[in-house]
Amino acid sequence: MYWVNESVFYHIYPLGFCGAPVVNDGKLEYRLDKVMDFIPHLKKMNVNAVYFGPVFMSTTHGYDTNDYYNIDNRLGDNDSFARICQALHDNGIRVVLDGVFNHVGRGFWAFEDVRRNKQGSPYCSWFQNLNFGGNSPWGDPFWYEGWEGNYDLVKLNLRHPDVKKHIFDAVAMWMDKFGIDGLRLDVAYCMDQDFLRELKHFCKGRNSQFWLMGEIIHGDYARLANPDLLDSCTNYECYKGIYSSHNDRNYFEIAHSLNRQFANGGIYHNIYTYNFVDNHDVNRLASTLKDPLMAKNAFSVLYFMPGVPSVYYGSEWGVKGQKNKTEFDHPIRPCLNVSDIEENDLFRHVCRLGLVRRQYKALKYGSFMNTLIRNEQLVFKRKFEDETIYIALNLTDKEFELGFNTDGGTKLYDVFDGRTSFDVNGNYANITIPAYGTRVLVQTNGEAPEYPDGTEYVEYAQTTGEDTSWSEAQPEERKPLPAVGTPGKYRHFKGGEYEFICLAKDSETSEELVIYKALYGEQKIWARPSAIFYQYVNVDGKEVPRFEKID
Repeated sequence: MYWVNESVFYHIYPLGFCGAPVVNDGKLEYRLDKVMDFIPHLKKMNVNAVYFGPVFMSTTHGYDTNDYYNIDNRLGDNDSFARICQALHDNGIRVVLDGVFNHVGRGFWAFEDVRRNKQGSPYCSWFQNLNFGGNSPWGDPFWYEGWEGNYDLVKLNLRHPDVKKHIFDAVAMWMDKFGIDGLRLDVAYCMDQDFLRELKHFCKGRNSQFWLMGEIIHGDYARLANPDLLDSCTNYECYKGIYSSHNDRNYFEIAHSLNRQFANGGIYHNIYTYNFVDNHDVNRLASTLKDPLMAKNAFSVLYFMPGVPSVYYGSEWGVKGQKNKTEFDHPIRPCLNVSDIEENDLFRHVCRLGLVRRQYKALKYGSFMNTLIRNEQLVFKRKFEDETIYIALNLTDKEFELGFNTDGGTKLYDVFDGRTSFDVNGNYANITIPAYGTRVLVQTNGEAPEYPDGTEYVEYAQTTGEDTSWSEAQPEERKPLPAVGTPGKYRHFKGGEYEFICLAKDSETSEELVIYKALYGEQKIWARPSAIFYQYVNVDGKEVPRFEKID
């Protein structure tokens, strides 16, 4: 079992996190040491891996590297960063660094040699398409290729053997001195694939558990995330799907992406993607969502969908930030200190997500299947070996009742709130979901679930100050619902009688439908979602079946 599957990531953009000067002033300051103060916070969140954005010497934002062998002086030095990495490792937290190998800054030592010595520099061939047939946009008496037209970012020639040796030797130093556990490869989508192949061979040869994740914004993830190249990639499709489906109150969008990517036969079912709801390049989730109450469910999808979740620093308590033309990316990369942490409802929700995810293999290794999709409700299933777990989400401002088919069992226990259970009758469960709520329902044969280490969930609930007794959500006076698909005659709670014909499936949404015929008047044929057909309704304060079987 790969350590990444067991992880929850915390993403830090160091220069912003530390409030470093926008332009390198050359002064040595040990600003990044404050990561030490955040370790208790990370452990409370059940974080066990940190991804650091650029930490090596640069002129401005970190992606304009000047020296791959030394930590940026605005953050500290190599010895101080080694102590930070050791402290994280001592606390069971892995370290992944940003590998910015596609390009360097104009202050990179080899490029400065070209600027000084021109054709006489031995490093002219280190840079992509460098020639002396014209002037660069910066006024150099030569031309070179900048990354996507940004000439402050000089594209490296990754096929040059000396360039590869320089980078691989740097990676070896990072692995030896800092003990790093992996790399996130910046703009991997436009990098030379032969270079990526050689890098993977080099890293895995030194440490078979080393993790290589690439930034892929669009296109086919499997082009780079495959056995020959990278282990994983950024999941921008689901990043967009998560916030957009919440803003539009349309869970069909994210359900479609999850099914397309991860269901049995899905195009990425063999890729353990790197998932996020925001990062250093996009607006903060708290500034993107139309309703802040949606944030909890957005994080619930992040933590329980296939792949590894990553939390961008500060978003766990709702830090806001939007990019703009005058401040560029600075508002989404703020300086934060331990004293800024707000242990609010969102933070406590995120902490609990990490705790529950950590305890269940189905949530880390399980298969994926959509179970029920509605505009404002979503139920999906994660299954691994003998563990079956249903994630149920409600995006309305009221408690919502729905029903769905299960794999079996007699009980569903909500291990997220640690106290609510629901009966399963004939492989069918009728549940309620709190307003803007999440349920994590473990399927059992009646026994209350336990943590793998033997700690019962009710014990965890006691630490939250909540009612810790498992409660029956289905009142005893209710008439039992028949199993979904039971043939025969039914009476609607308003009096009309109908005959069950068959079950069908909506070709667009895969939602299960009951097809039934009226036994009065014109005997019309009707279709209704099985989750609604087999459902309780409130009549004069008493809950009765919407359709009661009468023969």
